[in-house]
Amino acid sequence: MGSLIINITLIIIIIIIIIIIIIINRPDIIIKKKEKTCTLIDVAIPADRNVVQKEAEKKLKYKSLGIEIQQMWKLKCTIIPVII
Repeated sequence: MGSLIINITLIIIIIIIIIIIIIINRPDIIIKKKEKTCTLIDVAIPADRNVVQKEAEKKLKYKSLGIEIQQMWKLKCTIIPVII
């Protein structure tokens, strides 16, 4: 019985972590235009030596979201990472 409670607790913790990741994983600005296009813009302020890495990370982070938007809403999606 104790192991069942531990397993249920672990499942609940995993679900909470997944929900937090989904909430955090969203762009700062979404612009939808009448021309059936969507632009995802995400802003980051990394350390000086991490600029190229952060730009690649932002593009990869929202690639699946862009594909999902294209499939769901039939929009052409562009991802623009803004690194300051």
